[in-house]
Amino acid sequence: MAQDPLSPPVSDRAGDRYARELERHLDWLDSFTSTALGVLSAASGIYTYLGVRTLLDDPGLWTTFAALAYSIAVSVGIFVFWSYLLRLLPAVRGAASRVGLMLTMALGSVAIIAMSSWLNAAALAGTAAVETHMAATVQSYQTSLERAHANAVAGQSLSRDVARVRQSFSDLSEQEAGGTLSGFSGRGAVFRVLTQKGAELQALEDQLLGAEAPIEQTFAQGNTILSRMRGTSVEPGPLADRTVRFSGDAVELAGLITQLRQLNPAPLVGRAAQDLSDAVVLPELDGATEATRAGQSSTINAVLTLVEQRAQTLAQAAAEVMALPDADDALYTPMSAADAVIAYAGNFVPAWAGAISIDLLPAVLVFIIMVVQAAIRTGRGEGHSDDRMTVGELRAALAASDLLRQVDALSHQPPPRPADPDPDRREV
Repeated sequence: MAQDPLSPPVSDRAGDRYARELERHLDWLDSFTSTALGVLSAASGIYTYLGVRTLLDDPGLWTTFAALAYSIAVSVGIFVFWSYLLRLLPAVRGAASRVGLMLTMALGSVAIIAMSSWLNAAALAGTAAVETHMAATVQSYQTSLERAHANAVAGQSLSRDVARVRQSFSDLSEQEAGGTLSGFSGRGAVFRVLTQKGAELQALEDQLLGAEAPIEQTFAQGNTILSRMRGTSVEPGPLADRTVRFSGDAVELAGLITQLRQLNPAPLVGRAAQDLSDAVVLPELDGATEATRAGQSSTINAVLTLVEQRAQTLAQAAAEVMALPDADDALYTPMSAADAVIAYAGNFVPAWAGAISIDLLPAVLVFIIMVVQAAIRTGRGEGHSDDRMTVGELRAALAASDLLRQVDALSHQPPPRPADPDPDRREV
């Protein structure tokens, strides 16, 4: 059967039916798109309000009003921005216009993230972010405390080196008392030099041993505070109160770390080693004969050489302890929920994803409508003009047509004759 030359081709009719089907779907979806966009905007505004409240400390009426005004402005801005793009971007056909609107959408999306999404993330994960900051601070303080304690223990352990050197002088003094060193027994000048240095080392050893108890006590106090800080960072309760208590504990713990640094006796050993070789009081030689005094002088010179060697050994050991890495200066800086979310963004990727998605989800709708509009144009043809008419438009057209017919009928009626002013008048 031949096709009517006046009717459109079969492919055009199929494409038109396809386009009309898509248009019917778009009409149905458009009936609630604005409502859905309003709900998304309102939800973003609510979380924005909660995020702003975390930044404003004053709980007064004006603060509440300011946060509410900002959140409403954000909701309106998001709704208007995406409403424009939902209508305009799918409708434009030129490449330059489409690229321009896409760049505008990208710029607007960045603005929305800057004014809303980070506050939404603060509302979603602000408390958890502040707790993460507390936990990181506790870890930093623990590292500093352990390092300061290790350095102090290393300095205190120099007491064994001091005891070894002291014991060597004690043994030499006993040998001198028996006449083994200078060849003359007794407690003469050599003996007094040896006992003098032994007494200095004994006093230093006592100081080092006395530092052990304060070091361990300070370290135990620091661990107690650390345990309390860990509990504060995870316990339930208002975040502001916990932050205040955490700050107080942090200040106290920083003082204990400084105290541990001061308790490190390694600098004391270094200074004592220097004094050990420099400060020597030589006694008067008390030998009965010239040969005895010469022997005492020779032995004292040998003892002084030994003292200098032992002092260098102690000084080197103290320098090795002082060269150990020092404890870092742990410092707790309180953070607001918004700042903590940004500082620890990598730990809260789901919260950031949700905060950004609730603002930028309409972009997906924009791209969907763009694809559907392109499919409609392809099915109907680029040169086709939209001849659709809704039921309401059809009724309005019929009403207008009836009105035009009435006007036209009135225009073709003859004008009415003028009425006789005197009906009783008769012609003569």
